[in-house]
Amino acid sequence: MKPNSLSEQTFSVLVAILFVSSGYLLLVQETIEEEYEMRVPVWARSQLNYETTQPYSFVLNQGTYELLETDNEFESVHVMIPYDLPLSEGGAAASCQFGGECPQISLAYWRPKVPSGMKVPVIAEFGPYFGETSASTPDVSQPGSWLGVSVIQNLLPHGFAFAQVSVTGTGNSNHCMDLMGFAEQEGINAAVEWLATQEWSNGNVGMIGKSYDGSTPWQAAMYGNEYLKTIVPISGLIGVRELMWKNGSSEARAPFMHNVVYGSYGYEADKEEQNLQNACPDYLASSLYGGEAYVFGGSEVSGYWDERYFLDRVLENYRGSVYIVQGFHDWNVDPHMAVPVINTLLDTGIEAKVLLGQWDHDYPDRPDYQKQRSDPGRGSEAYPQMVRFDWMQDLLEWFTYYLQEKRA
Repeated sequence: MKPNSLSEQTFSVLVAILFVSSGYLLLVQETIEEEYEMRVPVWARSQLNYETTQPYSFVLNQGTYELLETDNEFESVHVMIPYDLPLSEGGAAASCQFGGECPQISLAYWRPKVPSGMKVPVIAEFGPYFGETSASTPDVSQPGSWLGVSVIQNLLPHGFAFAQVSVTGTGNSNHCMDLMGFAEQEGINAAVEWLATQEWSNGNVGMIGKSYDGSTPWQAAMYGNEYLKTIVPISGLIGVRELMWKNGSSEARAPFMHNVVYGSYGYEADKEEQNLQNACPDYLASSLYGGEAYVFGGSEVSGYWDERYFLDRVLENYRGSVYIVQGFHDWNVDPHMAVPVINTLLDTGIEAKVLLGQWDHDYPDRPDYQKQRSDPGRGSEAYPQMVRFDWMQDLLEWFTYYLQEKRA
């Protein structure tokens, strides 16, 4: 047989290289497509098959992990987290000094069923609405219909734990409801540390919530806690006074927000002697501060409002990321809580983004509520295009990046 010429051998080698490289390029393309499916650019999302027939948004692909079973019908684990308060805070801090109940935070969590030894991050919602008679809401051990159900259904299967936490004086958390004051802030920080230091946790915590529950992430961020990696405040407050007083003028609700609206969360008949823990200085004096600020624009010097302003300490101490969500038609928590806050965060070097849209005091992915609340001139012109059915996918990508630290 005649030996192959040099040119034929070269051709054969080139063909072989072409086949190998084609297979490699195909593998690379498949990898890129998988990554593209996970992190979809905004301009390409309209081409994807998002679920648009449900009451809220869904991720593009369901995760592989099931919900870990527990001994109750909601598959949750409930714990009480102890924390310290100075005697000057009164309430549970005072009762603790005399052999009574010490300060505790009520917390429930859900975990995915993952392989032994695998640790997972925690997504948490902190607020006053769990198990409150005046709000007609279920106990903290039951997923909240407003957010918890969606997070457990969409994000937990991708390797995240989820927690619900009652702030001081609400639900089963004792002490008093001090409207985002020092005691509440300390309880929130204690719960963040507890979630991050459990043997099943990877040490990363993210917080999310709307309205009051969107204000608690700002409180947590003030501490510069190394475990708090990201926050997602939805219509949240950067300060209590900033909600009700603007440019020297006051909203009509200002004097009544604490002692009438949220103060009622502190008293319930079945709490019996625990109601005595509402004897906290700030709780008792809150109506005076509200009335004084209504008349004088909040010019008192006791530090009540300074204690409840969060942004300055966030800028000074926080090293995590921020994802603000805000509706332009929110007449409860105005958009000034998002803009120019986003600019201030970025100027300080904090990684941040903001999602703005034509909805009111709500989540961005709720078509039914947006339709009901969108009158002419208040968003109806943008319905249904304003509904962000890609939002849960966006959250998955955000939490995957900052909590699971999958950044390749």
